[in-house]
Amino acid sequence: MKNTGNITVNRRNFLRYTSLTGTALILGISRSNATGTAVVSNLSHAEEGYNLSPFIIIEKSGKITIFNTKPEMGQGTFQSIPALIAEELELAPGQFTVVQTGGEKKFGDGQAAGGSYSVRSSYEMMRKVGASAREMLVSAASKQWNVPVSECNAEFARVFHKPSGRSLGYGELVETAATLATPENPQLKDPKTFRMLGKSSRRPDVPLKVSGQAVFGIDVEVPGMVYASVERCPVFGAALTDFDASHATKITGVEQVVPVERVFGNYKTTGVAVVAASYWAALKGRKALKVKWDYRGNEQFNSTDYSQHLRDLARNEGITDVSTGDFDTAFAGGQSQVEAFYETPFVAHATMEPMNCTAHWKEGNKLEIWASTQVPSDIINELPGMFGLSADDITLHTCFSGGGFGRRLALDFVIEAVNLSQKIKKPVKLIWTREDDMQMGPYRPPTFSAMKGALSSDGKLTAFQHKVIAPTILSFFVPQQDKTKVDETMVEGISHQAYEIPNMKNSFVYADCPAPLLWWRSVTSSTLAFAHECFLDEMAHKAGKDPLNFRMEMLTKQSDTKRVLQKLREVSNWDAPLPEGKGRGIAQWDFFAGLAGEVVEVTRLSDNSVKIDKVYVVIDLGTVVNPDNVKAQMESSVVMGITAAVKNGITFANGRTEQSNYHDSPVLRITESPEVVVHILAEGGSNIKGVGEPGLPPVAPALANAIFDATGIRLRKMPFDLDDLKG
Repeated sequence: MKNTGNITVNRRNFLRYTSLTGTALILGISRSNATGTAVVSNLSHAEEGYNLSPFIIIEKSGKITIFNTKPEMGQGTFQSIPALIAEELELAPGQFTVVQTGGEKKFGDGQAAGGSYSVRSSYEMMRKVGASAREMLVSAASKQWNVPVSECNAEFARVFHKPSGRSLGYGELVETAATLATPENPQLKDPKTFRMLGKSSRRPDVPLKVSGQAVFGIDVEVPGMVYASVERCPVFGAALTDFDASHATKITGVEQVVPVERVFGNYKTTGVAVVAASYWAALKGRKALKVKWDYRGNEQFNSTDYSQHLRDLARNEGITDVSTGDFDTAFAGGQSQVEAFYETPFVAHATMEPMNCTAHWKEGNKLEIWASTQVPSDIINELPGMFGLSADDITLHTCFSGGGFGRRLALDFVIEAVNLSQKIKKPVKLIWTREDDMQMGPYRPPTFSAMKGALSSDGKLTAFQHKVIAPTILSFFVPQQDKTKVDETMVEGISHQAYEIPNMKNSFVYADCPAPLLWWRSVTSSTLAFAHECFLDEMAHKAGKDPLNFRMEMLTKQSDTKRVLQKLREVSNWDAPLPEGKGRGIAQWDFFAGLAGEVVEVTRLSDNSVKIDKVYVVIDLGTVVNPDNVKAQMESSVVMGITAAVKNGITFANGRTEQSNYHDSPVLRITESPEVVVHILAEGGSNIKGVGEPGLPPVAPALANAIFDATGIRLRKMPFDLDDLKG
């Protein structure tokens, strides 16, 4: 997604956006077709030659609509993005309606939620939109009253004249406001005066979800709709050769059985779809299918051999990512050397709402789609080329999502539904079963890490190496990926930590993989931080130093990382001794999404098991929009991070996924979840960081380090069994 940054209004273009009269004030962002420049503009009477993003519509009736371009999947954007506008526009939460955009071109290509980027990509520009509207409404009131602007102020959707006590609602001012020039540099509010931003606020989507009024993709119903369930080959990379639908078509309600293609980047396979009047009938018909597959030798793929393959690849030198100083010389000449190997598994996204999409291919080559997606813009941008349509031919309804975690960045389930509707000429609701979601991928890729480090005679880290061995996500999306260069997405963060290490050499070794892979919450930072921060603990132990003090010795310069660790020391009472049988561990991670650090406390029990007692989280944000959202995101990051660390990952045998549902690929239960204490560092300024992902990478290493502190057992392979720890 693109950050429009600090862009001011081009006054010369203003006349092209406006005319003298109007019945509503429509304010937003426009982009010139000629230059692509984005500006806050009055769009009440804009010309068609511009790409227009009407983020606010204020009608004469007083109705106020704010558009949200960042899909809501539980992370809180349905509240946080509109709040950026509402704060500057001086609105209370109940004074406006939030409308979710559907990838429309006029709202630009930033209609997506991923990378913990929603708020930080919107913060400056959305506030400017709200501030511009506020100043225009205040100016309109001053004109109607014939009084100085300085005597007027806006508050709770009204403009007040302080000396006389008169006031006008925004709806009464829109006709005049719509004729005014958009302020080139609207005055943003002092954060000290914020009523919404920085304060815990109720989310407008929660009452809808609790009452059942919220529409998720799986809830959609369309007149004339049929249901579809697809039988896909359980072996990755296999091909459909033939199918017998004779028994399936005898099931009451089954209407058609047709082949359908799944397109996941470069990965394309064909399955068999059963279309029926009800979902139950579609499932029964699917079970009655007889399908023949050509496995193409891919049935040999299994986790045991694949893990060994990655270990064997670790002997390769790999492609250097970052090299500073002279690692080889420093390592060889160190007073002591440490080497270790870390392994992490494949992991499923396991969203609560399985993949689904409703598509209606209409006469005249018009397409209407209802989907729980993270990327409305991608649907509108990519489907036209696939199906011979224009963007204007597609109408997308972006529904609430029951979890995303990166899975809904892909379009495979949308493309399947569109393919089916085009074939059968009816609106089709395609639903993946939980087993489909778990067994068909895509997955978070495993990363194996070969670590080396050397210490000087005074116990300082003088040489450090992190070699990553892994398949790449981009190999499924970039044709003929250049494997002479490092895939930066697979080494993210390892070379960019604030630690001051004089000699460092990080590298990457490519591995192939038949199973489809995709970004998972915090992507490869969720695995690389485990190896990186655990190995630093190993080095600290070798040096005979406290793990936190060891890190602080490598942070002589002021940095956000240093502030986070200092805060962690304080809030976790790190320097106080723990009772016998207890342990604690620390980890931090700074990457594309942001920065957080965590301390985990555990208890060693008499039966050789470990209980997780408490997790302290410090997240560095710069600026916070809704502290309650941040707390919820940190709590969910801890739960998801512990789940990935201690619960079953995804394994393969005979080319197939062995897990099928939550019973054999479980999520952490409430009774297993520790207390989570969250501290937010938000000291103002423009250095805004993400929230959705930074809390996850430090969880596993902090937990593993705490277990070592309590038991002396060093864990280097996830998942680890808390009920039966072995050295």
